[in-house]
Amino acid sequence: MSENEVKITVRPNGPYRVEGPCKLLDADGKEWDLTGKPVFSLCRCGGSTNKPFCDGTHSKIGFQAAEAAVAKADAQ
Repeated sequence: MSENEVKITVRPNGPYRVEGPCKLLDADGKEWDLTGKPVFSLCRCGGSTNKPFCDGTHSKIGFQAAEAAVAKADAQ
């Protein structure tokens, strides 16, 4: 992975792990301060008290998610 590349990994029944330089904006377009955070995890269970970041709540509430990418059914 190059230093300018962003990598997002879907963690099994967990958060989105983001690695690399990027901007994270809230719903109003305000940028989150990611200083000192070259890697962070974003909540996808909806239960984090530190949204948009993961706080581990997914494991406490038994969050289950479909991790696999779905292939197009009509690919021929």
